[in-house]
Amino acid sequence: MKPGFVYILKCSEGSLYTGCAANLEQRVAKHNTGKASKYTRSRLPVTPVFYQEFPDIRDALSAERQIKKWSRSKKLALIAGEFALLHELSACQNDSHSDNKPERG
Repeated sequence: MKPGFVYILKCSEGSLYTGCAANLEQRVAKHNTGKASKYTRSRLPVTPVFYQEFPDIRDALSAERQIKKWSRSKKLALIAGEFALLHELSACQNDSHSDNKPERG
């Protein structure tokens, strides 16, 4: 098993980029030279704002895929370590959810 990292970068214009790497420092440096991602290339410099290490890079890749689907507010909660808020933001908010349906009387 090869260890790996999932990471979130803050781009110069404020957007967030989520990625995965075996060597975090080398990957961030590559982003900042414009050689890692087409997305970050036009948003330099980038700053790492979150990372988590995994004992197996496959787990880091799985976490990356999950986080990429999250809303910006959910990513910001993760970055801030606000895990209670992260849980709240994960709750279904649409009208089809049982907690959001009006009570019948």
